[in-house]
Amino acid sequence: MTTASPVSADTASVPIPTDPGGGVMGDRFRALTLGIVSVVLVIAFEATAVNTAMPVAAGELDGFGLYAFAFSGYFTTTLFALVVSGQWCDRSGPLRPLFTGIAVFGAGLLVAGAAPGMWIFVGGRALQGLGGGLVIVALYVVVGRAYPERLRPSVFAAFSAAWVLPSIVGPLVSGAVTQHIGWRWVFLAVPVLILLPLAVMGPALRRSEREQRLPKGAAFDRRRTGLAAMAAVGAGLLQYAGQRLDLLGLLPAAVGAALLLPAVLGLLPAGTLRAGRGLPTVILLRGVAAGAFFAAEAFIPLMMRTERGLSPTLAGLTLTSGGLSWALGSWIQGRPGAERHRTLMIRGGFVLTAVAIAGAALVLVPAVPAWVAAVAWGVGGIGMGLAVASISVLMMKLSAPEDAGANSASLQVSDALGNVLLMGLAGVLFGALGGGSVAAVHDGAAGAGSTGAFAVIFGVMAGVALLGALVSGRVRKAA
Repeated sequence: MTTASPVSADTASVPIPTDPGGGVMGDRFRALTLGIVSVVLVIAFEATAVNTAMPVAAGELDGFGLYAFAFSGYFTTTLFALVVSGQWCDRSGPLRPLFTGIAVFGAGLLVAGAAPGMWIFVGGRALQGLGGGLVIVALYVVVGRAYPERLRPSVFAAFSAAWVLPSIVGPLVSGAVTQHIGWRWVFLAVPVLILLPLAVMGPALRRSEREQRLPKGAAFDRRRTGLAAMAAVGAGLLQYAGQRLDLLGLLPAAVGAALLLPAVLGLLPAGTLRAGRGLPTVILLRGVAAGAFFAAEAFIPLMMRTERGLSPTLAGLTLTSGGLSWALGSWIQGRPGAERHRTLMIRGGFVLTAVAIAGAALVLVPAVPAWVAAVAWGVGGIGMGLAVASISVLMMKLSAPEDAGANSASLQVSDALGNVLLMGLAGVLFGALGGGSVAAVHDGAAGAGSTGAFAVIFGVMAGVALLGALVSGRVRKAA
């Protein structure tokens, strides 16, 4: 799930558009609103559908050893694309990065759907991440430039609502397609869905850019772009070294660490890695929350397939409760009077997330009913809704107006880094503990899964979430 509102440092200072009256579905904004919300809807459907189809895809491609990297590869290239897209939007407007991102995202889907082997499949996922990173930043820049301030909360609410329907329908559709037609069509059919939003949104977006006639922005920040490239390459090398698990893997591991550490220090605010009080801890916790939750979530459908023998549809539906309850948690933290309990909600959200991850792992015990995982993930969704939304609110509260854009970008970079590093760690643990030898499962038959590999992954991610709860008190500045 997209968990941030990424913008670049310069995006926050763009001219505020003239308010013509009317709402987001009025005559002036209807086509643009339908277009950009449809893009979010397609991305959300793809995200939920992939979780359902991935276990079958990995089985048929004999690629369980690379299972986690099909997810982390997406976030690795997204990390680079976020930085590039923000600067591209500031320089020439969001139109080109948005349409380029959609095209690259669609190309990645086609590569993944036609992949003859798992490494090509991972490459397709990485291409998707590159396009997705370009798109999500451009969408938020569109909102900032095209809509008056009073309408922006309504558009952002529509973005969040666009995830609810795919959370319900995505696993059902993806599971049915996977079982009766084949997992490849889950990827190959989505590019067709992109055509309608493009047709609806394109003319309205071009008209909006012509009306604004914004001056050409500054040149690309080569240093920041270089740091983003270093972080992506470093993370990729570390994941490759973790996949090898031999002496030859030490060299790419060393190079990856040498690239990643200075890049992270340059991309995030000072004090983030040591959980400095106030804003640095807020930025850090965003990555901790996203990484722990999504690393565990990626392995739930595979666990339900190999350990409990569920069909792709039922395995994917296990995650539906999390998507729905996330919206509930976000709603709770936005209620009147919640502001004075912001730190408590962040800590409580991390605790609920840890309980959910541990609860999902209980399904590894044969006597525990499979539906316990769905209930647990519903608890985790509430926790993430409380924590992630509260972190975003607190970030804005702790940011000076001139720093809001840069800090928003740092929040999203932390999100991507958390996903890359913890998903990569999960992949290393899965391979080292024998998860790569999980037998392919077909037609709902249980495979020879490695219970220990799943148990360790869920245990580690629950521990990371508890660590986030312990650190959460540092979001308050020192007296």
